[in-house]
Amino acid sequence: MEGPQNRMFETHAYVLSVVPPKEFLRDSRPRGDTIVQGIGESHFTLLEMIPHKGVKTHPQERLSIQRNSTSKIDHVKRRIFYEDLVPESVAELALVIEIIVTKHEHKYVQFFNEASPITTRMHSLQLLPGIGQTLMWAILEERKRQPFKSFDDIAARTKLQNPKKVITARIIDELREDVKRWLFVRPPKRDEDEREQRDRPPKR
Repeated sequence: MEGPQNRMFETHAYVLSVVPPKEFLRDSRPRGDTIVQGIGESHFTLLEMIPHKGVKTHPQERLSIQRNSTSKIDHVKRRIFYEDLVPESVAELALVIEIIVTKHEHKYVQFFNEASPITTRMHSLQLLPGIGQTLMWAILEERKRQPFKSFDDIAARTKLQNPKKVITARIIDELREDVKRWLFVRPPKRDEDEREQRDRPPKR
C-alpha cells in the first residue's frame, strides 16, 4: 500500500495560462468554467485548476493548491498531459520551469553531486541533454574534489556551460514523455486505452 510519504502531492503550482469559458455565436453567454492550466512546483505535475469566481490570475504566478488554504484556486479539476496544453501554456512552459529550477537551485545542484550509475554502462548524469561520457567523467572527478555549490560553480569547473538550461530541457522531455526514465517529473499514469491511442500512428 502506498504510504502518505510516497505520494507525490503538489502544494503549489505556477500558472501557465488562463483559458476563458467558450463563447458561441448563437448565444452570447459564455459556457463552462474559466480554466487555469498550471504546473506543480515539486513534481512538475501538469494541472487544470478552477479559480474562484471573479479572481484574476496571470502566467508565472505561484498559487497554493492545498485544501482549506486561502488561495485564488477553488479546486484542482484534473491532472493533464503535455498534449492537453493550449498553445499559450506551451509558450510559457520553459520559462516557468526555469523559474522553478532557479528557485530550488540547491535541489538540482544536489542531483549533480549525488547522481549515481543506472547500469554498468550508463550513468544517470548521461540522461541529461548534452552530457556524454567525457563530460560525465569530468563532472564525477570535480565533485570528488569538492561538491558543487551552485549552477555557476558547475559551469566554472566543467564544460557544462548552462546547467539550468540542461535541467529545464530534461524536464520538458519528461513532460513530453520522450524518455524511458523519469528524474524530476512525476511519472505519468495512463491506462492502456490512452497509451494505445497516443502511440497509434496519425491517420493520413
